[in-house]
Amino acid sequence: MPLAPARPGEVLSDSHPRDLRDIKGQEQAKRALEIAAAGRHHILMTGPPGSGKSMLAARLPSILPPLSAQGALETSMIHSLCGMIKEGGISRSPPFREPHHTASMPAIVGGGRRAHPGEISLAHNGVLFMDALPEFSRTVLETLRQPLESGEVMIARANAHIRYPSRFMLVAAANPCKCGYLADAARACARAPGCGADYLGRISGPMLDRFDLRIEIPPVDFRDLDLPPTSEGSAEVALRVASARELQSQRYRDMPEVWLNSDAEGEVLDQITALTPDSRALLLRAAERFGLTARGYHRVMRVARTIADLAAQHQVQRSHVAEALSFRLNN
Repeated sequence: MPLAPARPGEVLSDSHPRDLRDIKGQEQAKRALEIAAAGRHHILMTGPPGSGKSMLAARLPSILPPLSAQGALETSMIHSLCGMIKEGGISRSPPFREPHHTASMPAIVGGGRRAHPGEISLAHNGVLFMDALPEFSRTVLETLRQPLESGEVMIARANAHIRYPSRFMLVAAANPCKCGYLADAARACARAPGCGADYLGRISGPMLDRFDLRIEIPPVDFRDLDLPPTSEGSAEVALRVASARELQSQRYRDMPEVWLNSDAEGEVLDQITALTPDSRALLLRAAERFGLTARGYHRVMRVARTIADLAAQHQVQRSHVAEALSFRLNN
């Protein structure tokens, strides 16, 4: 019996009811999300409970551009291996995965009896949100380091090695200490301030170095809660993110291994950044004073390039480098 001809599947359209306009205050954090979305930069948010870290992360999908046809197909193929495709529909929305900190190594990285893809592959072309980052297993966190650099993960089995793509944006949140109130003398535990160093010390230096942006989320001022919603919401921010992404698409159109600024390295990074003398002098002084690693130095350059793209400027200016440094050195 001949096979029936293939029919095109449905392209699902997902709405984003959560809007950045819902968040009162936290303007610096919103700016950090915009930069992260524009260049697919990894971001770490630290702050006390109730400061809005999870709310900010949950609204990140509302400012991300839809997936390209190729990206939607890649992501859907991975999801289909886990039975997540319903009735053949393909979504253009970037995936947003948020595993619990008790998740096992196979659940996060991939594996099991059938070597299924894990959360880092299910988040391919999208976002992996890891709340309470220090609570994750140290082994899991260290295993993430290689996929964050290479954009893929290898699952080894006795009879085969399976390679899954895992090019995602890592968004992580953490309390400043176990109880969460390190900066509040009235509520902090008896072990402060040592408990803060012990708690965040669960994140190794090499892992911490892979975050392009690090931002402290302060407690929300009660007076901000009475303010009217801001005039700028997710729709306005998404337009700037889309414009910056389009600039990067044109810049890297002849480079098959580079999609966004976060992928640039080596000579490509030097060419696209082209720092002015005063910008480079600022970056060198900061690197020497704060002990930036070579990886950290290059990540600042990538973020500065993204900030310039958001401003639609060809040249990376001193102000762009300064802003990139402010998100690198504030904790």
